[in-house]
Amino acid sequence: MRMSTRESESKATESENGLEVVDREENGDYIVKHQQTGNTLTIVNTFAEMFPMWLGRILITAETRGWALTAARAATGFAASVIMSPAEAGIEKEVLPEETVDGRPGVLIQIYHLRGHNLKTQMITRIGQCVMTCPTTSAFNALESPVKRLKVGRSLSLFGDGFQRRDIFENRTIWRIPVMDGEFVIEDRFGVKRGVAGGNLLILAKDAGSGLRAADAAIKAAEQVDGVIFPFPGGICRSGSKVGSLKYKLTASTNHPFCPTLRERISDSELSSNVNSVHEIVANGLTLEAVKSAMAEGIKAASSMKGVVKITAANYGGKLGPYKAVLKEILNLS
Repeated sequence: MRMSTRESESKATESENGLEVVDREENGDYIVKHQQTGNTLTIVNTFAEMFPMWLGRILITAETRGWALTAARAATGFAASVIMSPAEAGIEKEVLPEETVDGRPGVLIQIYHLRGHNLKTQMITRIGQCVMTCPTTSAFNALESPVKRLKVGRSLSLFGDGFQRRDIFENRTIWRIPVMDGEFVIEDRFGVKRGVAGGNLLILAKDAGSGLRAADAAIKAAEQVDGVIFPFPGGICRSGSKVGSLKYKLTASTNHPFCPTLRERISDSELSSNVNSVHEIVANGLTLEAVKSAMAEGIKAASSMKGVVKITAANYGGKLGPYKAVLKEILNLS
């Protein structure tokens, strides 16, 4: 017996992402069931709004995995959001020795800024203060097909006080800067290009425990996508923001419609009575498709968790940025 069109679409959705559409609300939102756990929740028919930022991608290597990670974590610190941080940055992934320039354990990081000259400053500062200072490390460009190449290594080579040495290594122009444990090797120029920032999803849950478990599951799944970083601590933001402020002259302020403690005090709350915890996942990436893929993986993982009531995304009516990730499209809901 042939399945109806609706049944076929539902089965296709189920096989692709583990979510089955069981109903549609009058406002167009989707009621879905996670096939493996049976959790039923709402996927809001909305989109995440994203915008371009300049990015650099850096490969940090060291004698051990531990030292490479230590340098990467230091270099991406205080970089959750350009709202108040000097940059946005994060660890993309670890790289095996056989895949790095110098055959040592490596970590890929990404650094973002709205302005190219500020990005150069951030790359110089973060590599100089957090990578060059870390025992045994080296730093190489890891961005393919850049639109510009910045003289980051050349600028840092001046720390060598005239004792630095220019060299060629694996067809790359590098600088060998004498330091107290040997040499700090850094590539002469680092590529930059426009990346995509602000991909996001909001996980609405019954309580803080289930919400945090869902957010943690979402991050673990989304991190499997190459080319993406999650700049907030542990990849999770509990203080989501809106553009501007109702009361003060601020560029951003608390996203009050999603604050559970304000539900009874405001007229524009987005939270139903059974939602008492909201966590936001924010993703930046090398490409729009990478960010969309990370969002989709995060949503699917969060949807499997008991206690999750609804998943939505933040946007500003298309006024903030030119890129959109429509939830129903990235999840293939129909």
